[in-house]
Order: sequence, then C-alpha cells, then structure tokens
Amino acid sequence: MKTVKKKSIKQLAITAIVLLVLNFSGSYIFERFDLTHDKRYTLSPTTLSLIESVEEPLYIDVFLEGEFPSEFKRLQDETRQLLDEFHAYNPNIIFQFVNPLEDENSNEQVIQEFYQNGLTPVSVTVDDKSKQTQEMVFPWAVASYADKGAKIQLLKNQMGATTAEKVVSSVQHLEYVFADALNKVTKAKEKKIAIIKGNGEMPDLLMADFLQQLGESYHIGRFTLDSVAVNPQKTMANLKAYDLAIIAKPTERFTEEEKEVLDQYIVNGGKTLWMVDAVQIDMDSLHNETAATLAFPRDLNLDDMFFKYGFRLKPDIIKDEQATPIQLATGAEGSGTQYQQYLWRYSPFVYPDPTVYKGADHPIVKNLGGIKFEFANPIDTIKNGINKKVLLATSQYSKPIGTPIEVQLSMVAEQTSPQDYEGFGFIPVSVLLEGKFHSMYENRIVPFKDDTYKTTGNEGKMIIISDGDIVKNQLDKNYQPLELGYDKWTKNRYDNKEFLMNCVNYLLDDNGLINIRSKDVTLPMLDKEKVYKNYTTAQFITVGLPILILAIFGLLFTYLRKRKYAK
Repeated sequence: MKTVKKKSIKQLAITAIVLLVLNFSGSYIFERFDLTHDKRYTLSPTTLSLIESVEEPLYIDVFLEGEFPSEFKRLQDETRQLLDEFHAYNPNIIFQFVNPLEDENSNEQVIQEFYQNGLTPVSVTVDDKSKQTQEMVFPWAVASYADKGAKIQLLKNQMGATTAEKVVSSVQHLEYVFADALNKVTKAKEKKIAIIKGNGEMPDLLMADFLQQLGESYHIGRFTLDSVAVNPQKTMANLKAYDLAIIAKPTERFTEEEKEVLDQYIVNGGKTLWMVDAVQIDMDSLHNETAATLAFPRDLNLDDMFFKYGFRLKPDIIKDEQATPIQLATGAEGSGTQYQQYLWRYSPFVYPDPTVYKGADHPIVKNLGGIKFEFANPIDTIKNGINKKVLLATSQYSKPIGTPIEVQLSMVAEQTSPQDYEGFGFIPVSVLLEGKFHSMYENRIVPFKDDTYKTTGNEGKMIIISDGDIVKNQLDKNYQPLELGYDKWTKNRYDNKEFLMNCVNYLLDDNGLINIRSKDVTLPMLDKEKVYKNYTTAQFITVGLPILILAIFGLLFTYLRKRKYAK
C-alpha cells in the first residue's frame, strides 16, 4: 500500500509540474492550429499586422442576433469564430453580438435609425416546415476605435442569388471586410487621390457615395486641368504629387497640353482609373416625349493616347441578353399608373466568371456579384509590351451595335434569339494594364516643353472601364445621394461600389488588403427541401440517434463494470 501511495504522489507531482511548465510556456509561446480543410481561420499576414497595430480597446458591435433562418445562423457562427481569432491574437479587440430589436416597444425607431445611418436591414422569410414568418435581420457590424468608426457590411447582396448563396459569398469576404474596417480606424490616411475636373466630368453629387467611401481611407483632392492653359509645367508638377488620378465620365475634348500633363503623370508611374464613354447617350436622354434619343460617337481627343498605351475604345454600344431591369409605366398616366419591369439590353449585367476568361479570378473581381453597366463600349487590346488582363466582360449573348443609331425605350419588347449573337459575345468592358508606359508623344513634337519630360519611365498601373455611369449614384426625392449600386426603381443592389473600391485598393497597393479577397471558403449548406421531404428521418438522425447512441454506451458501460467487479 505504501508503494502504491508513493507512486500516486509521484504521478501527481509530475502532472502538476508538467501543467505549471505548460502554463508558464504558454505565456511566451502562442500558437493556434487551423484544422479546417480550406484554412478559413488562418489569418493572412496583412490581417495579423492590422490586429497587432491595435494598441487600445477596439470595440466591435455585431447586430446578427435574434430569430432568423439557419443560413444567417451560419453567418453568425462564422463571424463569431473569426472575431474569436482576432481577440485571441489581440485582447484589445473586444466584440459583442447585439439584438437591435430586443426591445419591442422601440422597434420602429431602431429600424429608422439604422436606415438613417446607412445600415439597411434585410427582411427574410423564416421557414419552419409549413409555417412561414417574416423577420428583420441586420447583417451589419460597427467598429469603434478612439474617435474613429467604420460600418461593416456582413451580407453581400447579389441579384438573383439565394440566401444560401449570399451567405457563402459573405463568409468568403468576412476576413476582408473586418480587415478593411481595422485599416480604416487604426491607420492614418497616407495616399492622395486626384479627382480630375475641367473636361465636363461627372458632378460630385452624382458620385458622392463613391467619394465618401474613398475619403474614409485616402486624401481626396479635386484637381482641375484648366490651369494647364496658364502654366502647364506647374500643373504637371502638382499632379505628380498624387498617387492616383481618377477620370470619371469626361464629356469635353482634352487639349494636347492637357494630354501631355496626364501622359507624363502616367509615364512617371502615376496610377490612373479611367471611366470613359466613347458614345454620347445616357438613360436620362430617353426621358422625353418620344422616349427616344440618338446615340453617336463622342470625340474626347483621347484615341491616340489610349492606342499608345495599348487599348482602344470602340464607338459602339453593347447589347446584352444578360441585362439589368428597368421599370416603365404601363397604361394611362395618373394615380393608378401601373409599373412593370423589363430587361434593358443596353444595360449589361456583368458577372465575373473565371470559366470564361482568366481575368475573372483576379483579386479585383474575384467573388464579386454582378455589376451594372449602362451603354458600355467594347474595348480592344493592342500588343505593345504592356501586360493586360480583362477584368470584366459581357455574356456570351452580347454584341456591339454601331453608332450613330436611334435608341428607343420600346426596344424592351424586341424579340431576340441566340442566333442574333453568333460570332460575338464575351466583349471586354474593363481592362487592367501594367508595365512601363511609353509617352504618346514619343517621336513626336510635344505641345509644350518641359525639362522633366520622359518618353518612358517607372512601372505603372492603369484600369480602363468603358462606362462613365458605373460610378453614378441615384438621388432620393430630396436630392440626396443614395448608395452606389442601389437602384431605387427596381430595389436591386449591384456590386459597382465594391468593384471600384477594389480597383482603387489594387492600384494603390493598399497594404495587401486586396489579396485577402482571393480567399476561398467552402461551406456545406443544409438542403432544406430534402429535410422537409424526410422530416421524420431528419429529426431522428439529428435528435434521436445521438440519444440512442448515448443510451447504448451507458448500458454497455454499466454491464461491463458490473461484470468486472462481480468477480
């Protein structure tokens, strides 16, 4: 008995020492293991760097709490597990899940406040076998750090996608949206963006939501090219101080002096985002008594410049069967006017598809939903030593329509067939260009002399989008800007803002955030139809079977124990 007692004490002492050593080591050694096959909880170096930079409490309120379908429960669980990872790496990151509608007496006021702050709730149908109820879900989070705050959209809106598909896409973006929020609230603005003005570009009010989003992470300056006529050398020097130039829907010709300023900015490594229409037409021009307008080529005097850089905008408009809807009045005008939605084939619904073209797996467009275009133009690429990648292209059933041509709203009733698009399809509407750009004035007389003029220079990046209206936000009845990508007439949401922000982030090499978008997460979702069809079997497997296994184990354990000690 003494030997057994000594042995037990020895084992207890060894166990205590091992636990103390492990506990002490754990204070200095930190490691987490991700056993998921898609490594969904393995944070990227960029995210880890942002987490480590949090030096004081950062609070995250997640509003995914309450009664909602199982798909949202999955989004809730994935969000909680990701934030657990954040907190494990840095205890200064503190989060909580909040039910905004916990107090039923103030529901209307809470919903209104969420709308006013841009946190749009989602109405979803909760199915419980034969019973259906409507619930309001708030798929949003808010991060607060010192005097800064950031909204975090947890659910991606994809037109035509089921709730399950939206959740899968949203889970793939969770790390990105939280890392982006951390970047906004913890980092000081460094990069500078010039919004080019002076050639009839889009008014600020019609691109206000995009500018506001840019302003959360970057310094923004309105840069007019009018001063080129007075002092082009000074204008060129001032523009070179910016990291990115955005040219959004110019409508007036560029002078040769203005082109030289932009050209030298590009040659010296300046990044540019072009949103250009090669044809003069927009939806507003159709709202007249005849419901028709003439589409004709727009001369911006940029063709030779673009050709030198390696692409060409064709003065055609694209007709696409994969289109976005418009809402038109039917019947007599008046209080009883009826409205109906029609596919508007001149407004392509562009969806990145990696099976169609390689550029669709680029981080800028990977995992994006559909993007709305209006009267887009085909882009031709030209071999010139610059690396080019098609980011967005139209569907298989699309084709260019030559201009000038009269466009009428009555075209919504046109009858088409697949044969109408034979030999066409997959037309590029956005291209990324990277490399050392050569000056368009190489071997030519320059419009004005400048001692810093170069024919070729530093590595640069450029994105061309053949639609100026891609950045246009609608206005509400009080002429206040709505969210970019939201169509107030059809209530559809498109990923225009996400696409443009990805373009900006990529062009500015912003902390590698854009690369987080490439992360693939596989989520096995429950097949509701199959469950409802075999409801009793499903109940037995999920509830009865575990209890049965536990009961069998308990009986077997009791039997073996009695048999052992009966001897």
